[in-house]
Amino acid sequence: MSVTAWLDAATARIAAAQGLEKREARLEARVLAAFAWGVTPAWLIAHDRDTPTDAQIAAADALLTRRLAGEPIAYLVGAREFYGRPFEVSPAVLIPRPDTELLVELALAHMPPGQAVEVLDLGTGSGCIAITLALERPLAQVTALDRSPAALAVARRNAARLDAEVEFLSSDWFAALGGRHFDLIVGNPPYIAAGDPHLNRGDIRFEPLTALAAGRDGLDDLRRLTATACAHLKPGGALLLEHGYDQADAVQALLRASGFHSPRSWTDLSGVRRVSGGHLSE
Repeated sequence: MSVTAWLDAATARIAAAQGLEKREARLEARVLAAFAWGVTPAWLIAHDRDTPTDAQIAAADALLTRRLAGEPIAYLVGAREFYGRPFEVSPAVLIPRPDTELLVELALAHMPPGQAVEVLDLGTGSGCIAITLALERPLAQVTALDRSPAALAVARRNAARLDAEVEFLSSDWFAALGGRHFDLIVGNPPYIAAGDPHLNRGDIRFEPLTALAAGRDGLDDLRRLTATACAHLKPGGALLLEHGYDQADAVQALLRASGFHSPRSWTDLSGVRRVSGGHLSE
C-alpha cells in the first residue's frame, strides 16, 4: 500500500464516519499519517508513491480506528494551534477553538503594549489564553488559575515550551486569590446546559465535562463570576467572558446587576455574540 493509497482509504472512511466533506477528511487523514510516521505533511506529498512499512501502516491504522470512534484529532496528536502557536492538549483540558481568539483580541485591546497591566485568566485549561496574552504583551503580569491539577500541569508545560511568563494558581475560581486585584479579568468558563444534547455529539463527548456544563441553563458559573469579579478588579477594571451563542443578553444583564458599567457583547467571525463584558467605574 502506497502513501496515497492509505490516505485515499482513510479519507473515505473518515468522511463516512464523521460526515465530513472530502477536503476536510483528507486533511484529517494527512494529520494522522504525518503524526504516526513522524513526518511533515509536505513529506506525504513528496513521497506519495512510497510504500510505508507494516509497522507504519499499523501505527496509522491505530490512530485512524480511534478517530473513526470519534476521538478528536487534537487529542490523538496531542496538540492544537491557537493564535498561531502550537499548544499541547490532552483529555484534561478543552481543545482551543478559533472562537476564543475573539476573547484574546478583546483582551489585547484592553492591554496597552507599554503598560504593565495585571491580568487574570479564569479556568485556564491548556493555558492558551493566558500564555498568548503574556507573549503578545511582555510587560503584562499575567496570572492564570484552574482547579484541575491535570489541567494546570498541561498549562505549565505549554508556558515552559513557549517561554511565557505566567503565574499559575490552583484555585476554585477566586478562592485562592485573597485580596488581589487586577486591571483585567478574562475567562472562558463552562456555559453549556447540563442536559444539552450537544454534550453527546462530536469532539465534545471526549472533553472534560466539568469545563463544559454549568447547571440547568448553563449560566451557573457565569452568575458566580459576574457576581464576584468586582471584588478582584481595580477601579476602572474590565471583565470579559466568553459564553454560549444565545447567552449574550443574559450575561449583559448579569454584568449590569453586578455593577458593571455599560456592558456590551462582541461578535465572532460567524456573527455570533460570543463575548460579553463591562467596566467598573473609576
